[in-house]
Parts: sequence; structure tokens; C-alpha cells
Amino acid sequence: MFWLKKSKKTSDGTAPLYARITIEGKEEPISLGIKIKPIFWDTKIKRDIEPCSAARENNLQIAKAEVDLDTHLKILRSQHEKITPLMLKNAYLGLPLDFNGQINSLEELKIPTLLNAYDSFTVRFKKLVKKKDRSNETLKHWNSAIKKVKSFLHFQYNLEDFELSNIQYSFAEKFFDYMTLEVDKPISDVTAKGYVKKLKQIVEGCVKNGFIPFNPIKDFKCYGNEKVIEPLEFEQVNTIYRKEIQLKRLEEVRDAFIFQCFTGFAYQDIYAQTPKNIIEVVVDKERWLIKERGKTGVTEMVPILPIIEELIYKYSDNSYCLKNNLLIPVNSNTRYNGYLKEIATICGINRELHTHLARHTFADMMLNLGVPLEDVSKMLGHKSIRTTERYCRVRKSRISESMNRVRSRLFGKDGNLISGYTNFVLAV
Repeated sequence: MFWLKKSKKTSDGTAPLYARITIEGKEEPISLGIKIKPIFWDTKIKRDIEPCSAARENNLQIAKAEVDLDTHLKILRSQHEKITPLMLKNAYLGLPLDFNGQINSLEELKIPTLLNAYDSFTVRFKKLVKKKDRSNETLKHWNSAIKKVKSFLHFQYNLEDFELSNIQYSFAEKFFDYMTLEVDKPISDVTAKGYVKKLKQIVEGCVKNGFIPFNPIKDFKCYGNEKVIEPLEFEQVNTIYRKEIQLKRLEEVRDAFIFQCFTGFAYQDIYAQTPKNIIEVVVDKERWLIKERGKTGVTEMVPILPIIEELIYKYSDNSYCLKNNLLIPVNSNTRYNGYLKEIATICGINRELHTHLARHTFADMMLNLGVPLEDVSKMLGHKSIRTTERYCRVRKSRISESMNRVRSRLFGKDGNLISGYTNFVLAV
């Protein structure tokens, strides 16, 4: 039932409209966020009869509330044997069904909008950047993500913002299509899925904070068809390492790139490497680099190889490193990648070099030198081995070495199956 709460009549002569849900004698009120002049409220048809456009808009909202409440009621009946007015109210407001806070409308709960949620996330992220727990480059990606969402909202809905409760699965699909099909300069599917993945992260955070009951775009697939990054061949890494470079700025970038190739650290993690990250492991007092990844917070740990020891020693008295307490001088990500293009030309490598390529190269080398996938995953600081699998490709040389070991264990020099395995083969 819809009714005007005349006791809350304001100075402009309007009163708030409420919906009252009644089930088996129990009641719950919901403020619809609509204000109507009592003299124009028709108690029989439950509509605003004032001859103006505002009244027509009010009546549309009332009709929508009727439909939405009826829809939520049908859904609840299909899922629960007993339904209370509070459950229906919470479902309508987009709250957990068992929420028992004393609110009548979303305004009272201060539910953020989509862009409010993005802003709250980036405010916290900026604080993490100041603490050097996150990278400023990653913050730039988030700022870019917000711009993408804003331009999409304007294009698709002609809106400046969007209510969380109005997000449906199709929102993610339309957002993806907008970035890959509708803009003047479409971006790749992989890049677009990255932006949708960030959107999912924001919406999931709103679910955890109780602003919405579930993530409507959770099932949108942000993986698959990933761009394959071919790692460097070892000969190419060796060429870069041994190349005589006269320019100091290029030499330092080359060394940082080699540092990444033999540790697997991402840009933001090598950028923040300090002497405190060098830990002597009890066994044989072996020196390791141990650090929490800025991106995931997962600890990555890598034994220090001789080539890394060499680089650490090379820059131990570097003025920039001493001043900033760093192991190795690292430029901004933009300059770093820009200088790597120059290095590729100098070294005669006919492909683009970038910071993330070094990480893929490290994973590829470790896997094909026989390091177990689980160990490679730990060194890279991945949360899941599935992520590590996308970094690695098994080379023919490794398959050949593995089969040679199998051949030597199963067959004699004469090519005959060793008797110890005959029964096993026959049993199979």
C-alpha cells in the first residue's frame, strides 16, 4: 500500500511517499524518495494527479516500485518457504536478506554510486602508494579505468553516474563492446577485459560492504584469449647482458632489465628493492631476495644468482641508490620502457622490449631448466599456479631431455624394454 506521511510535511507543502509491505500481519515501511503535495494525492488510485511533468515522473516511479516489489516477491517465493516483510524490503533495497538495520530507504544507508565506489577505492590506493605498498603506475591504470567508465556512462546512458542497484550482467557486456567496437580508437579485447576486471573488483567490494546483495557481473569472463607474450631466447638475454653501452642512462636500464630477467620481479617490485630485502637463509646462509608483491601482497622469494650479486655490488656505491636506499637505480615506467626500445635497436633484437617481458623470460628460463612449476609460482609471487602456467611455455629441448630420462629408465642400450618394467607394461 502507498501512503503519504503527512506528519513529515515540509515547508514547500509536500510530504514523503511510503510503501507499506504487509505479510501475515507484519509490516515494513519503505520510503520511495518521492514527495507529493497532499491535495494532489488520490487515495483511491494511489497516484499523483497534479497536472505537471513532475507528477508524471512520480507516477512512473510508483508504477516501477509496484513491479519491482512484485518481482522480488516472486523470486523470494521460489527460494524460501517463509517470507517476511523485512526480507522483501531488503531485497527491494538491494541489501542482504537478513539485514536488520533500522533504515527506510537507500538514502539513509548512504549507498554509494558506482563512481563513488571507484573514488573511495582510489583514495585508499593513493595512501598505499605513499607507503610504497602499491605502485604509482598501477594508480595511473585505475585513473584510466575511471575515465573509461565515465565515458561509457555518457555514451550508453547519457548519465554522469550510475546506481549500483541498477547494474546488471548486460552492463559488463555493453562496457566491453563500447571499448572494443564503439570508440574512435578501439582497444584490444585483452585490454578491455582488464578494465572490466577492475569493474568487477569494484562491484565485488560493494558486495562485501553490504551495499548490494550480490555481484551481477561476477560471471563475466575476463580471461581467455589472452595476448601471448613470447619470452626472450637465452641468446637474446645474453646479448643484452654483454653489450657494451656507452650511455649511462641506457646502461642502468639494461642492468635493471637483466635484474628482472634473473629474479622475475615486476617493475613496481624491483623499483622498491632495498638492502632490507636481502635475507640470509639459515641453510648455508644463502642470500635471497624476499619481498611482498605490491600488486597482490603475496610474498615472492628468489635465491640471489651470481649475476644479481654482480649487479648489487656494481651499484652499491651509486649516489642515487645510496640516497634512496635502493639496490639498483630504476627510472619511471614510461622512461624505462622508452629506453628499452633504444636498447633493442642497439642490440639488434627485432622485437619490442618492455618491463613485463623480463618477468615472462624469467619464468620461461626457470621452467625449462627443470625448476618445478610450484617453485616458479612461489618465486613470481602468484596466488595461483594457473596464473604461472600462462607465463610458461615448454620448449622442445626440455621435452627431449625429459624423454631421454624416460628412455634410459625404460629401455636398455639394445633398445629392448628393461625387464623390471615388463610386468608393469603388460599389466597396463
